[in-house]
Amino acid sequence: MLSRFKKRWNEPFGYRDVLNVGLPLVVSLGSTTAMEFTDRIFLSNYSLISIAAALPAAMVNLVFLLFAMGISSYSSVFIAQYYGACKCEKVGSVVWQAIYFCCFAWVLIASLVFVAEPFFAFIGHAPEVQKEEVTYFSILTLGTGFAIIANAIGCFFTGLGQTRPNMVVNIIAVVINIPLDYMLINGVGIFPEMGITGAALATVSSWAMQLIMYAWLVFTPKNDATFLVKRAWRFNASLFFRMMRFGIPSGVNSFFDVFAFTVFIMVVGRLGEVELAASNIVLSINSLAFLPVVGLHIAASILVGQAMGRKDAAQARMAAHSVLHVALLWMGTFGALFLLFPYELTALFRPEAISVEEFATIQSMCRILLAYVALFCIQDAIALIFFGSLKGAGDTMYVMWAIALCATFCLGVPVIVARFVFDAGLHTLWALLIVYVCILSVTAFTRFRSGKWEQIQMLEHEAS
Repeated sequence: MLSRFKKRWNEPFGYRDVLNVGLPLVVSLGSTTAMEFTDRIFLSNYSLISIAAALPAAMVNLVFLLFAMGISSYSSVFIAQYYGACKCEKVGSVVWQAIYFCCFAWVLIASLVFVAEPFFAFIGHAPEVQKEEVTYFSILTLGTGFAIIANAIGCFFTGLGQTRPNMVVNIIAVVINIPLDYMLINGVGIFPEMGITGAALATVSSWAMQLIMYAWLVFTPKNDATFLVKRAWRFNASLFFRMMRFGIPSGVNSFFDVFAFTVFIMVVGRLGEVELAASNIVLSINSLAFLPVVGLHIAASILVGQAMGRKDAAQARMAAHSVLHVALLWMGTFGALFLLFPYELTALFRPEAISVEEFATIQSMCRILLAYVALFCIQDAIALIFFGSLKGAGDTMYVMWAIALCATFCLGVPVIVARFVFDAGLHTLWALLIVYVCILSVTAFTRFRSGKWEQIQMLEHEAS
């Protein structure tokens, strides 16, 4: 067993390569998780209404944010394949096409602020929750452009497999965000008490700082000499639309996945404030396990993309399975923590205005929901890593249709029908969520095992 581990560690695209690329991404996403986690702890301590409003509003913003990021982030796969094919002079133009798309997306997303009020009124949460949802969503929406442009520029390092700069940028952003978050929410020093408005402003400020840092690190004379990051600034219609051809399906699958989760949160919110708060707390805790594995999902895309740029499907398979082993270890560990320490984890979210006895009802509900999360942790990891691997090979159309159909007909529609036709309760809705994640994992594994992704050629026009 030990000899097999050592062999797998030292082989190309083995565990060492996975950790070299993936660990900084895990830390990057982990720092983002820490930022969101502490944000919600501060809000839950500030007001139960604020924590009830924060996750639904953030999820609606995330639907559009991840749609745009899903498209622009696919530039990292193009960069990985060009780098694997030794076509470094193409990299700078890829970065600029992604930036142009992000500027266009920013305008469209920011315009959603005009429909925020009627939308959240339609959702039908309590009036005091609606008011805070609109505030939180509007500020995040107007600042979304900072996040998507920063992400697009950061894909330069991700695509090359040099992910440590991404880690450094995200850690600095957290160091700035967490104390700023606390001061703006509660009113400390020169800052007035702003509650959920302060939480949103702190997040947007962090996004803006990420953009500044990435621009400073990427657009250097050294990078320009090798990758043409400054000189290749012109709009390249052929490359832009080819990136859209592969990137839009990637954005669409992100949209449907987050949209289905948003529908789930909104429907649970109709059960009552306690059920909504418990679900929000549990999903916030789950983000500690989930978001870092998104970093491994990206690592799978990059390593598979680099292997396929060299036209080496065997190394691509090796990379995918190596990343999967690391992801399963991570998710399995957190699943055990969710089962063993439910009260300790949920106690962090108790508002000061609520007594321990009153919060015990929410904690008891959270304990059962954390057990549900522990059940689908492993399936979540399988789905994320194999879908990431398929995207790295350019199989984005399959990933798009698989997630769109599963999200719609295995989560969105069943949750709505179960609640509003059969008057289903909280546990039935969460059971449907578990079924959805299990179906996703089977769908991703089956496609990867089929090997059809090995025939896709993303760079064939350049090669000719």
